[in-house]
Amino acid sequence: MFRAIPPVSRALILLNFAIYGLELVAGNVLLGLFALWPAGSPYFHPWQLLTYAFLHDPHSVWHVLVNMFGVFMFGGTIERYFGARRYLLYYLICALSAGVTQLAVTYLMHSDTPTVGASGALFGILLAFAWYFPQQKVIFVLFPVPLSAWFVVAAYAAFELYSGVTGRHEGIAHFAHLGGMLGGILCILYWNARRRFSSAPPRQS
Repeated sequence: MFRAIPPVSRALILLNFAIYGLELVAGNVLLGLFALWPAGSPYFHPWQLLTYAFLHDPHSVWHVLVNMFGVFMFGGTIERYFGARRYLLYYLICALSAGVTQLAVTYLMHSDTPTVGASGALFGILLAFAWYFPQQKVIFVLFPVPLSAWFVVAAYAAFELYSGVTGRHEGIAHFAHLGGMLGGILCILYWNARRRFSSAPPRQS
C-alpha cells in the first residue's frame, strides 16, 4: 500500500520520519540549527524558513504521525494531479509561506519560541485538494459523516483563524497553517494566470 504512494509524497514521509529519528538522538542540536526561531533571536538563520518544516516536536510522536498521515491521505492525489516536480515546488512554497507568516507573527507577539512541523505545507495540500476536488467526500474517524472537501477545508481555516485570534490552543502555530493555505492560493492563482496568458491568441493590429 505504501509503495502505491507517488514518489515525492513517499520520499517526504520517509524523510520526515528519518529526521524525527535523528531528533530523538540529537534533538537540541537539530532544533538549534534548523527550527524556525524568531527573527530577533541569535539562533535565527534564513534557511530555517524551509528546514523547520522537516522537524517535529521530539516530545510528541503524534505531531509527526498526524502530519505525515495527512500527506499520505491527500498528498498523493495532488502529486498525481500536479506532477512530481510541480507538487514538490508547491509543497516547498506552502512551507515557505507558512514560515514567513509565522516569523511575522512571532515578531509582532515578541515571542522567543521556535516553530517546527510540516503543518503549513500540509494545509497547503488541503487547500489544493479542496480547490481541485471540492465535492470529494472526506470522512473523519471521530466524526464519521461524509463531508465535501471544500466545506472541511473552509471549516479548518475558520477554526485556525478563530484559534489564532483568540489565543486558544496555545503551542500550535495557527497562523502558520493559514500562511500555508495563503501560499497555496497564490501559487495556484499564479499558475492559472500564467496558463491563460500563454494560451491566449495574440492580438492583431
